[in-house]
Amino acid sequence: MASRRLDGYADCIVKAVHMHPVWTRRGFVSAGMAAALTAAAPAQPAFAYVGCYTTAKRYARGDGIHVFRVDPLTGTWSHIQRVDSLVNPSLLVLSRDRKFLYSAHGDEGYASAFAVDRETGRLTLLNQAETGGMNGVHLALDKSGRFLVVANYSSGGVSVLAVNADGRLGETVQVLPLPGTPGPHRVEQTNAHPHQILFDPAGRFVVVPDKGLDRIFVFGFDAKTGKLTPTAQGSGVARTLSGPRHAAFHPRLPVLWVLNEINNTVAVWMWEAERGHMKAAQILTTLPADYTGENTTSESDVGGSGRFVYCSNRGHDSVAIFAADPATGLLTPLGWEPSRGRIPRFICVEPTGRFLYAANEQSDNIVSWRIDGTTGRLTATAEVIQTPSPVSIVLSS
Repeated sequence: MASRRLDGYADCIVKAVHMHPVWTRRGFVSAGMAAALTAAAPAQPAFAYVGCYTTAKRYARGDGIHVFRVDPLTGTWSHIQRVDSLVNPSLLVLSRDRKFLYSAHGDEGYASAFAVDRETGRLTLLNQAETGGMNGVHLALDKSGRFLVVANYSSGGVSVLAVNADGRLGETVQVLPLPGTPGPHRVEQTNAHPHQILFDPAGRFVVVPDKGLDRIFVFGFDAKTGKLTPTAQGSGVARTLSGPRHAAFHPRLPVLWVLNEINNTVAVWMWEAERGHMKAAQILTTLPADYTGENTTSESDVGGSGRFVYCSNRGHDSVAIFAADPATGLLTPLGWEPSRGRIPRFICVEPTGRFLYAANEQSDNIVSWRIDGTTGRLTATAEVIQTPSPVSIVLSS
């Protein structure tokens, strides 16, 4: 389909790099020796990209994508770019080689491609392309980087776009509506509302949690054509009025954790990797028993190599912490950490697993916590980044 071009640049995301013990051909290098080796070589730049809402319809104060440089030794953020003239660049994804960044645009019907300067982290708009759907809320690249899959919340379907060798978005390969009967919620479940695109670890299947239909769709992915085909099961059927929103795979076990927005729960599903089949095993609340106010969940992520699962609550304004059984992936609640801001729409664990970040949409800040690798508990750091209406973070090392 025809490409759209808009003026502007991009700015947004987050990431920190820390020194670790390393393996060599002669064996394990101590932490001190590893630090010395790291100091001997120039530190690699790390960058954070932050997406936001910008429109009055969203009650937003955002003004584009914000790019930060992250000091690889101290973790301190320094703002280096704002890519303006963008409408609701609300969800971002970075290519594996860190050469390109892609953005979905809330309430709009197109996606954007940006070139990334790997030395400076700065973004340059390449092009924009129609997705064939409306209100893109999530997107993901396949392993080859040749296809971009987009969840279109308002139009209730999934789109696949080709990605050219130069990083530009190409033609629309497929627009796939999601079938099913809407759930009983008269406002939030009027039709299909896909909320995430998640490739399984092998890259053979695409998982799509759908808030409107109380289902988690699973599609086979053709790596040659980019097209999606429903599996024999088609979808995992969630509890009525649960509203599946986001999901995450265990890094080793055949387990999928699904966060449900409407009924404030997190569910454990067993994953059969050969067929892309799901089976429910557990469901837990994300809220403390004594909380009686309004709430919806928003984002989840995995830390400690699958030992801990974190889920954000909007209303309770907290991060719920769960321990995952190392043999089964079943969850046990550990507690709640205040988000230190209003409406934590997005959280993520940075790649070293040492820090968790929360984007507090309504208080215009990003807060960081140090993760205790043994207990999974969170300790707030002094780092608080002020940025308007943040709703997503992408980390680049």
